[in-house]
Amino acid sequence: MNKLIVVTGGTRGIGRAVIETFARQGFDVATCARQQPALDQLKRDVEQAHGVTVYTQPADLADRAQVKSFSAFINALQRPVDVLVNNAGFFVPGQIIAEPDGVLESMINANLYSAYNMTRGLIGNMQQHASGHIFNLCSIASFMAYPNGGSYAISKFALLGFSKCLREELKTTGIRVTAIMPGATRTESWDGTSLPDERFMKSEDVAEAIYSAYALSGRSVVEEIIIRPQLGDL
Repeated sequence: MNKLIVVTGGTRGIGRAVIETFARQGFDVATCARQQPALDQLKRDVEQAHGVTVYTQPADLADRAQVKSFSAFINALQRPVDVLVNNAGFFVPGQIIAEPDGVLESMINANLYSAYNMTRGLIGNMQQHASGHIFNLCSIASFMAYPNGGSYAISKFALLGFSKCLREELKTTGIRVTAIMPGATRTESWDGTSLPDERFMKSEDVAEAIYSAYALSGRSVVEEIIIRPQLGDL
């Protein structure tokens, strides 16, 4: 049986690139996104291109109830979860002192609580098999403050802290934990920018770094990966 990777927010950007990368290596895929048509298209594309099975369920992971529903969907497959990539989240620029009320709460729900609750929902599966690899999509903003980072940076600082704590808790279980901290990556978040594509990293490069970390033997773990554009941060 193929191995199984779970990717949250998998229909575009880094999530889509991760799915394509692992599917090329023969992984079956389980993923979610908010829009069913995008999930249907992803399933058709990946299954046709790579001959693997793609399981999908629509879910907004900023909503805890929908995280629990998606976790239950995965567990009902009764398959070992070999890789979990907590990728769901979003970015809104702004200043802490000026951004609208509620921005922090929405960022924490989408960028932190989604990973926290998704991990808790699937960790029993991994513990049962004493294996698995959890990747949390953090950010350069997880360790470096910058103008207009606002609540996004707060949420990503917290996600890195979550990753560090999780790594300590799971050291002796056979489950690996890696925090991924990419710089500016050319995804839909940057649509409308006047900057050339060459100024950004490719989503595929982040995905390849994730696969390379996974491919190490179980005796080793890459705890953190920092990836920046060659010309530096934006």
